[in-house]
Amino acid sequence: MFLRRFKDKSNQKFINHLLEEQQRTVPRGKVDSVGVLLNFNEFNQYDQFRKMLKEIGIKDNKVKFIAMIEDEKSRPNSWDDFFSPDDFGWKGKIKNPQLEEFINTSFDALICYYGTTLFELDFVSAMSRAKFKIGISDHDPRLFDLIIQLEPRYLNVFAKEIEKYLTVLNKI
Repeated sequence: MFLRRFKDKSNQKFINHLLEEQQRTVPRGKVDSVGVLLNFNEFNQYDQFRKMLKEIGIKDNKVKFIAMIEDEKSRPNSWDDFFSPDDFGWKGKIKNPQLEEFINTSFDALICYYGTTLFELDFVSAMSRAKFKIGISDHDPRLFDLIIQLEPRYLNVFAKEIEKYLTVLNKI
């Protein structure tokens, strides 16, 4: 228990250092590829999310999902990628190859669709090489370029808002 807290503190320092050094600029250009980061316990309706992205003009083959599950034993039988708290080591070391690939992919936009404050989700958000980051929680505004404050269960509201803001920003 003590080592877990010490590890979490170490990783939180790593995130803070990373966010302080980042120089975020919003690049010009349309959103073509999208990464979606979810907390499986909060929201797990992939098909609805995929449909919403398709309606705003994002092709299915340009969308990649990854979700965090609390316990590796509760992993659902699905073709999408998952990660758990056990996939993180000390000082930002990642043990899951799918998670590392997701972080290193340079998406045009990353949608962080989670409302809870969990270190692992914030870590992936901070480490992602996405050009434009969108979140629904403002617990740490340094993580995102655009924040739409709402609960994950309101996907239809999120769909309207994301379409509105991406249109205004000339991203779709």
